[in-house]
Amino acid sequence: MMDKIKAIFRNKWVGFALASVLYTLWFVVWTKNLWMLLGLVVIYDLYISKFIYRYVGRYNEELCRRSQLYRTIYEWVNAIVFATVVASLVHLFIFQMYVIPTSSMEHSLLVGDYLYVSKVTYGPKMPNTPVAFPFVHHTMPFSQTKKSFSECIKWPYNRLKGLRSIERNDVVVFNFPAGDTVLLENQAVTYYDVVRSYEERLGSAAGRQQLSNDYTIISRPVDKRENYIKRCVAIAGDTLQIVDGRLLINGEEQPAIEGQQFTYVVQTSSALSSQALHRLGITEFSGNGSVYYLFTTEAAAEKLATSANVISVRRYRHGPTDEVFPQWGEKRWSQDDYGPIWIPQRNTTIELTTENLPLYRRIIEAYEGHTLQVEDDKILIDGQPATHYTFAMDYYWMMGDNRHNSADSRFWGFVPEDHIVGKASFIWLSLDKINGGVRWDRLFNKVK
Repeated sequence: MMDKIKAIFRNKWVGFALASVLYTLWFVVWTKNLWMLLGLVVIYDLYISKFIYRYVGRYNEELCRRSQLYRTIYEWVNAIVFATVVASLVHLFIFQMYVIPTSSMEHSLLVGDYLYVSKVTYGPKMPNTPVAFPFVHHTMPFSQTKKSFSECIKWPYNRLKGLRSIERNDVVVFNFPAGDTVLLENQAVTYYDVVRSYEERLGSAAGRQQLSNDYTIISRPVDKRENYIKRCVAIAGDTLQIVDGRLLINGEEQPAIEGQQFTYVVQTSSALSSQALHRLGITEFSGNGSVYYLFTTEAAAEKLATSANVISVRRYRHGPTDEVFPQWGEKRWSQDDYGPIWIPQRNTTIELTTENLPLYRRIIEAYEGHTLQVEDDKILIDGQPATHYTFAMDYYWMMGDNRHNSADSRFWGFVPEDHIVGKASFIWLSLDKINGGVRWDRLFNKVK
């Protein structure tokens, strides 16, 4: 019986049929790209006609027999190409790895956590720039400035069907929306923050000119912008508000995330030891021996308050500032008191006014590609007067669990759906960069 089954699968037509079905389901049906049907010609040749083998493969085999050096080189090249192709397909369609670089998600996720990021959950996003050096993001290895991709081919946004859509409180990896423009010599800062400071100091025209003199300014396509990780606290169609640090979605207060941190001000009668703070999981703090500012959870703050040398513990509250999105130019909102703000939803039309324009201007211009002007209090989109606007994409609101130490949507606004990379699923490795070693208790923990 087994011999008959093996004989069936050794049949070239059976092999061709199975390979064709798998290829069609993956590369044609899933991607919805009919051009990929041309790949069936290659599969037919590999299994049936063997045209390539007769004119290329047989000659290659002859060279391998004649020269041991050629055979060795060919085997190495063949293995490297095969591994690169397979790894690239897995990275594109299935998952990618991500390491937590900053403390913006503590204590939910720690610096040094290595994550498995599922692309299947929301559906893989096809690359905007398919011509790129493999296994690197936007910059070539051993270089700080040389880009790793070519824009000779540009594909429009296309996301394949996933298992589900983004839900509130998902931990999401996405391309940084404000990373479309970059100061090449100082990529750690956000271009728009720097240009605002230049304009405040020198004026609009002179400030931008001075900035271009000081730095090399480049632009990046969506898929080559920095990867960020935050928690999606509001989805398209939601109304978000923050009141005294409490998050409200559609008017309902949301339960606190386990491990969520804020800044606490601690007054003491004597100095706190770093060892005592580390035992409470507090790794970020500053102080002068009598007053400390530290990032920690509510539970750790309550425990710290019971210490004999602690006089008082109170949560710090940020006041209004013009640094939060949409940078009104006046002090309206803060990290702790924000909104209400409506999260744009695809195919939803809003009334557009000069009052709410700052909230949605970047969407209209940068994310959805329209020209926008304001003349005598009249809004012109693509040269035509506009009193309403219909959104072409869904948008999301992302925030870090370390609420007072996270550069997130409160500072740079909405995350468009075409910037979404994938869902953080589980921790496959965790390295303690402060004390050294592996955090064994975190391995294979699900990201919550």
